[in-house]
Amino acid sequence: MPISGPEPSRVVVFQDPTLYPWRTVWDNAALGLEARGLLGSQRGRVDDALARVGLTEFARAYPRQLSGGMAQRAALARALVNEPRLLILDEPLGKLDSLTRLSMQGELVSLWQRSRFTALLVTHDVEEALLLATRVIVFSERPARITAQITIDRDYPRHRDDPELIRLRREILGLLGLGQG
Repeated sequence: MPISGPEPSRVVVFQDPTLYPWRTVWDNAALGLEARGLLGSQRGRVDDALARVGLTEFARAYPRQLSGGMAQRAALARALVNEPRLLILDEPLGKLDSLTRLSMQGELVSLWQRSRFTALLVTHDVEEALLLATRVIVFSERPARITAQITIDRDYPRHRDDPELIRLRREILGLLGLGQG
């Protein structure tokens, strides 16, 4: 179906959280429902999304009171409230601490398995791509061109020490000119 304009079923989560500083975490997450006039009947979706990203206790906090990782989780909750069919993720986990990042990688896979939305993840983290994606597209330097498309036929949850993922990581790093990494 051609895309002709904005649609709540298509959501982007950017590298920077882009939260409204005058709105609480809950109010930021509720924005999509509020804009569509659905907040009154679907308030529970906001609470559910905040629970899924581990921010229930910070629902009344303001963005200035959050760490960078917490703010990014709030932005992800704002996207999840809309129950997207297409979730575009632009380096959404790049600024998270390593433990939160691992947790959120697992949560993204769980959300995808439950909802079966299409996700397009832009990342420079080869390992993250291999852990999350079913297909990895490798681009060249500018001007960007597709240099490889790699299908990952592994069950979830995936593990970093899986020999096939290690082999694919080396292959992708080689395509990127980074040797055997």
